[in-house]
Amino acid sequence: MVNKKIVVVLVEDDKFLANIYKTKFEMEGFTIYVAEDGEAGLAAVKKKKPDIVLLDILLPKLDGFTVLEQLKKNDSTKKIPVILLTNLGQKDDVDRGQDLGAADYLIKAHFKPSETVDRVKKILAKVE
Repeated sequence: MVNKKIVVVLVEDDKFLANIYKTKFEMEGFTIYVAEDGEAGLAAVKKKKPDIVLLDILLPKLDGFTVLEQLKKNDSTKKIPVILLTNLGQKDDVDRGQDLGAADYLIKAHFKPSETVDRVKKILAKVE
């Protein structure tokens, strides 16, 4: 990848948390767009065509599973890796996320923003 800024869409309704992630990713040289609900997230991904999506599950309007499902059904977005970034840690939720095609499933409480950045870099390294 030759100095291309990596574009991330973060779909997160917690403004405080979204700002922490946004700041961290920008410090690492990423371009990041934040959407505060599922509908806005879906629209942002279709419009921005990011390299990767960080997606919360508990969201207003459309939940993260629905957004993930829509992204994976759409030819123009189905190849974009999606990391579910959530506090839902039940095995059923993790399994459902993976069944729907999530590249990774991170539980917010277990991952610092810097570790999330590292996971994003690992996943993007596999995609290249």
